[in-house]
Amino acid sequence: MQADYVIVGAGSAGCALAYRLSEAGRSVLVIEYGGSDAGPFIQMPAALSYPMNMKLYDWGLKTQPEPHLGGRRLVTPRGKVIGGSSSINGMVYVRGHAGDYEHWAESGAAGWAYADVLPYFKRMETWHDSGQGGDPDWRGQDGPLHITRGPRDNPLHTAFVEAGRQAGYPVTSDYNGQQQEGFGPMEMTVYKGRRWSSANAYMRPALKRDNCDLVRGLARKVVIENGRAVGVEIERGGKVEVIRATREVILSASSLNSPKLLMLSGIGPAAELANHGIEVIADRPGVGKNLQDHLELYLQVACKQPITLFKYWNLIGKGLIGAQWLFTKTGLGASNQFESAGFIRSRAGVKYPDIQYHFLPIAVRYDGQAAAEGHGFQAHVGPMRSPSRGEVTLASADPKDDPNILFNYMSHEQDWEDFRTCIRLTREIFAQEAFKPYFKHEIQPGDACQSDEDLDGFIREHVESAYHPCGTCRMGAGDDPHAVVDPECRVIGVDGLRVADSSIFPRITNGNLNGPSIMTGEKAADHILGKGMLAPANDAPWFHPDWQTAQR
Repeated sequence: MQADYVIVGAGSAGCALAYRLSEAGRSVLVIEYGGSDAGPFIQMPAALSYPMNMKLYDWGLKTQPEPHLGGRRLVTPRGKVIGGSSSINGMVYVRGHAGDYEHWAESGAAGWAYADVLPYFKRMETWHDSGQGGDPDWRGQDGPLHITRGPRDNPLHTAFVEAGRQAGYPVTSDYNGQQQEGFGPMEMTVYKGRRWSSANAYMRPALKRDNCDLVRGLARKVVIENGRAVGVEIERGGKVEVIRATREVILSASSLNSPKLLMLSGIGPAAELANHGIEVIADRPGVGKNLQDHLELYLQVACKQPITLFKYWNLIGKGLIGAQWLFTKTGLGASNQFESAGFIRSRAGVKYPDIQYHFLPIAVRYDGQAAAEGHGFQAHVGPMRSPSRGEVTLASADPKDDPNILFNYMSHEQDWEDFRTCIRLTREIFAQEAFKPYFKHEIQPGDACQSDEDLDGFIREHVESAYHPCGTCRMGAGDDPHAVVDPECRVIGVDGLRVADSSIFPRITNGNLNGPSIMTGEKAADHILGKGMLAPANDAPWFHPDWQTAQR
């Protein structure tokens, strides 16, 4: 089996690549270990807590004991399914802030400034005007990825945005448009009541073409001959074989599996590879390093009125929602329930938002366990730009072994300060007049938790990953010894090999990473095709005029 391009991973970026490369007439083979994304658990937006907790769809990865979180091992869900993590994620759509991409460009990722990436965000989107405001001129109108908003008919969604306004923050009608900073409606990759994953948006249309196909199997390593990638060794049906690439191999296997594959192929820190008996082809010390993520907490509040989603949190309620969705693709099942959002700055002198909010009109955990208090609501909150960095390393030279993952969460004093600030600013928002009809008492962390010491204890015990790992094959200048790929996504030191997924991010972007990951696949496709990039945009993003002297 061979093709012009062999892509490893049918995830957010890999599906976009397959679509654009096959659209240009190139032959493409996509290697994917996971199975089908058909079935209600994935396609029904409100069922999002199920697929990320199912072995069928998730790689089941865990961190090493995290030293600054009392030795806790945190789960790190990654999609083992067509669509990758876009098939098991929360479907929240955030482009990231313009300032994120300015930082990328300044870090050596030339050609990835906001003006460069904005045209790719527009190309990939079909933005649906829901009558809730927005910036249509900043949004795409005819791309494969459909972006919608929930109905926001629960009064708590309105209360959250109004409370933010009462606390002195801006309101924004489109955080993916000119102004991210502020409170407003949240956007989701849901279309006609279904999860609009990269599988639905990109892979299915691509597979209808004669020049694109999917190969089920476990990628073992990249085959490199005379310094050039010529194929991928895979295992399927108990047999090992090589899928040949006549032009290039592209790794889009996630920020956890792409560095693992590079190292198994002899590309990475020489001493680490030698320890596992792997022949060194390119000594790239940055492979697996620079690992980043977003952490978050839920602040939960008991609700005075029985208006939360808790009234459906029983077998009959869930059954009725499921039936309505199965037959009509409408109702509560057709939303991820994240329908209001906020992006704020933690203090004066921070140029653009460094705290994100997801608001949910129920008090519930990611594993689907509702709060014992009954009716409640919660805000997920966390800092956007932690200074902590971790790494992905090989556990062994066996491709079937999971990599060792250590995020080194909360290893800086700044992390603790930022999280204490997050809690206190959230409490202030919940104390506004808009929440008076609904606020009964704080469930978590609880009124008794006030001192820095108490808050730190709560953070250590309850902080969770937002499942946004990235950065492990950092993009940078070709002469940067710690960069893994150059600004055209080419692996430095090996010909015919690229990486295109969230592992190439120099620094984590604001918000959820699915949007930037798909954009990476879109933009990488143009680099690979060598047909010239989309013209840079001239749109000027909004920064708070008083950011140097005011927090809000």
